[in-house]
Amino acid sequence: MATTLEAWYMDSSEEDQRKPHRLNPNRPVSLDDLRKLGVFHWKLNADIYETDPELEQIRKDQGYSYMDIISIHKDTLPNYEEKLKMFFEEHLHLDDEIRYILDGHAYFDVRDKEDRWIRIAMSKGDLITLPAGIYHRFTLDENNYTKAMRLFVGEPVWKAYNRPADDFDIRQKYAASLQGS
Repeated sequence: MATTLEAWYMDSSEEDQRKPHRLNPNRPVSLDDLRKLGVFHWKLNADIYETDPELEQIRKDQGYSYMDIISIHKDTLPNYEEKLKMFFEEHLHLDDEIRYILDGHAYFDVRDKEDRWIRIAMSKGDLITLPAGIYHRFTLDENNYTKAMRLFVGEPVWKAYNRPADDFDIRQKYAASLQGS
């Protein structure tokens, strides 16, 4: 099982969003570079997610009190096509976004300090946190399936604010946090 997360700068092709969209030559992005953007990653054993002491510890340490599971596939998610389009709209949240991939594959795309897209390849066992205020989007890969745990501090807030959302205090705070990195 791979312990590292793979991420890279994206090309600007309008081709199918589910393709990898790597630059040629590929420009990888390290976990350290992601951390500087406030993006954190853990690799866990998704086969034992219901009893995993490591996941329990992370939830306790981070205060992730709410959890649910979503299966994203045309046969399991109502309004599948519509939802995928919505998830792929560039947006931010007022809270951190925490996702744990229990099965399948997906991509999170985040903006760097220069507003370039970085694609993060997620697979089974990857837990990621995106900070409040970061512009991002989500899509499946060409397998068209993922099962993910969604974690929240307190009650879940599903509200996404599509770009431009620069007037939000959380966006300004996030942008200011990047100035030092």
